[in-house]
Amino acid sequence: MELTKRDVQDFGKNPIDLRESEHYQLEYIQNLVEKWDELINWEAREQTEGDFFIRELEKRNSKKVLDVATGTGFHSIRLLKAGFDVVSADGSPEMLAKAFANGRDYGYILRTIQADWRWLNQDINGRFDSVICLANSLTHLFSEHDRRKALAEFYSALRHDGVLIIDHRNYDSILDNGFSSKHSYYYCGKDVKAEPEHIDPGLARFRYEFPDKSVYHLNMFPLRKDYMIRLLKEVGFQTVKTYADFQETYMVDDPDFYIHVAEKKYKKTFVLSGITEEDKTEGLSETVNKTKDYYDSEAADRFYFNVWGGEDIHIGLYENDEEPVFDASKRTVEHMAGLIPQKITNNTRILDLGAGYGGSARYLAKTYGCRVVALNLSELQNQRDRKMNREAKLSHLIDVVDGNFEEVPFDDNSFDVIWSQDSFLHSGDREKVVIEASRLLKSGGTFIFTDPMQVADVPKKEIKPVLDRIHLDTMGSIDYYRQMASKYGFEEITIEDHTHQLINHYGRIKRELESRYDEIIKICGSDYVDKMIGGLTHWVDKGQKNYLRWGILVFSKK
Repeated sequence: MELTKRDVQDFGKNPIDLRESEHYQLEYIQNLVEKWDELINWEAREQTEGDFFIRELEKRNSKKVLDVATGTGFHSIRLLKAGFDVVSADGSPEMLAKAFANGRDYGYILRTIQADWRWLNQDINGRFDSVICLANSLTHLFSEHDRRKALAEFYSALRHDGVLIIDHRNYDSILDNGFSSKHSYYYCGKDVKAEPEHIDPGLARFRYEFPDKSVYHLNMFPLRKDYMIRLLKEVGFQTVKTYADFQETYMVDDPDFYIHVAEKKYKKTFVLSGITEEDKTEGLSETVNKTKDYYDSEAADRFYFNVWGGEDIHIGLYENDEEPVFDASKRTVEHMAGLIPQKITNNTRILDLGAGYGGSARYLAKTYGCRVVALNLSELQNQRDRKMNREAKLSHLIDVVDGNFEEVPFDDNSFDVIWSQDSFLHSGDREKVVIEASRLLKSGGTFIFTDPMQVADVPKKEIKPVLDRIHLDTMGSIDYYRQMASKYGFEEITIEDHTHQLINHYGRIKRELESRYDEIIKICGSDYVDKMIGGLTHWVDKGQKNYLRWGILVFSKK
């Protein structure tokens, strides 16, 4: 009988040159899948790991779990036995078929989904309390962009307080000291040999030999522990606790595996450059949570997407009173891009703070070919953003990150441009925002933003209706931002005062709501629309009385 491609592994003429994320599907051929449980030895593995994963999920009150690396079903079935609601996903159809058969043998019907992690949320429904990605699975992704994309998809699949549990081999030890694993915990099969045939910083090629002398290989990327932790935090996970072979790391000198428990939930303490935990951390958390709750509400999402401007939900630059909101909002983006002093190229890295639905990021990426990180607090907005990026075929240039701009999960000096539109007013401490911008920007980088502001010396009582609407005690002002920019190492490039456009824009949205009232209340509800009309009335009134300001502020980091 002639062997087909699915009967044999094919790594080409030079296997160590094959470093492609997509190839794993061809590596898990039927013959290897049928032997995989010999390598695991379910009974022995259950004894070695104990109830570690069950305990970690239970103490976070997780009920609904997404197993994104199901393999032959070991963890999915263990969690089903423990009473969890499990959805089982994998990129390999052969693995899923074997998992389904294993589940049936144990008396369970697995809910299986074949899915590529990089587009995971296209294939799953709803959100989960926990996502697990176990058995060294993320190492099948060879490019950093693919790893970030997959982790971002895991993050997006989680509820606001969800947890990701992910593991990988101790590649630090393999790369630095050579391979010495005894397979005490993960691969417990007797008389099965699994060891690296080739190792370099970009490839760990493992050889698997079974008792019948059959040999198979897997090509994987060797993830270092600290690198993995950094990726998790940069994607947006707030805390990451790492275990070594199911123990605290200090208890194990040279573990086989590292396990990272990454929590999405926002914490009430922050540590930023020059600011201690005592500096208004409680107020910051309250502001962040109120803003997040508002923009994650279904009514707000429907309103901003369907009425305010779609992919651009910021103040527009209008040329006449009848111009559509969409066109004026696009003009703001184009005009701001023209104010950036340095040339934007495909090597430029831009961070959009409070990116909303990502219209600005898509314009910048499409126009200049640059890389953009779109950081935003609202999960609903971010889901729409990622979908529109895929439709525009720009996902390779734009990373959508769940997070807040008062504690940005990226390293110092990471960006050439920091961009924001009408977001900083939602901050409980705008000084922290400027500190973060200074930390994140490279020397000579541009900090460009718009923000609805107050006149510096206006009595608080005069703008109280506006402040009450956005749950704040104060707003920024042009003088305030000038002072903060100077204090934290910026020099002023230009400040354009376009206050009349704030009045135009809010007035235009208010008229739209009033003229389409019966239609829009069917989308957003009458209570939401009535409150929005009242709030917009205050914005227009206080703007006309010269209590408010809006404009474009451009600074350069010294």
